[in-house]
Amino acid sequence: MDHLPYSHLGAIWLSVLLAYVIFSIAGFGTALVASPVLAQFMPVAHIVPLLALLDFFAAASNLLRHGRSAELGELRRLVPMMVAGSALGACILLFTKAAFLLLLLGVFVVAYALYSLSGYKPARRFAPSLARPFGLIGGVFSALFGSGGFIYSIYLGGRIEDKDSIRVTQSTLIGLSTLTRLVFFLLAGVYADAGILGMALFLSTAMLCGVHAGRRITLRLSREQFLKVVNVLVLCSGVFLLVRYFSSPP
Repeated sequence: MDHLPYSHLGAIWLSVLLAYVIFSIAGFGTALVASPVLAQFMPVAHIVPLLALLDFFAAASNLLRHGRSAELGELRRLVPMMVAGSALGACILLFTKAAFLLLLLGVFVVAYALYSLSGYKPARRFAPSLARPFGLIGGVFSALFGSGGFIYSIYLGGRIEDKDSIRVTQSTLIGLSTLTRLVFFLLAGVYADAGILGMALFLSTAMLCGVHAGRRITLRLSREQFLKVVNVLVLCSGVFLLVRYFSSPP
């Protein structure tokens, strides 16, 4: 990462800028937008720890602002399994071959985009016991791919009627998830790599600009229309990753 040409650094910076514009509007999705671009220039195993640092500072204000208004009962059910899933996902990330991670990342991104574009919504209210599998899977995806937000969104949408309450609770979960990932990667010594810290410092300007722009830009499209466009772009990025994986020599 220390010897990337300026053209590559520019592409990385712009992708992170766009990712945090979307994060500021949608509340999650930085890894889904930025990871396919970052994967072209750096090892996949470096991407999630890098974005975890940026996500932590981007989500900290949301956590402080909304944490007390979240549905505490749902948090109590989800957070323990989320922590367990994050530990499992971090182990998989640190001890799995990079090429296989590229395949998993491509499949994950395509699956998420297809789910979002399908418009599927839970037909019936979920049972509280479903917090265990949703929390565990969300934690694994958060550590492994940098985004478990859509998993939590599916569960909370099937449990909570009020949209504002869903948004606040999900925002709090993402903040806690980011903190959990950060602690696991710190204990694993990932941040001993000065290259990751240097790249995070370089991209912090893109994160700040993206969050600032996302808060102030008034979009002509509705939030739903905007996210549909984003998910089409995410789907194309995921397909590109899969093409790259299957076209590369074994």
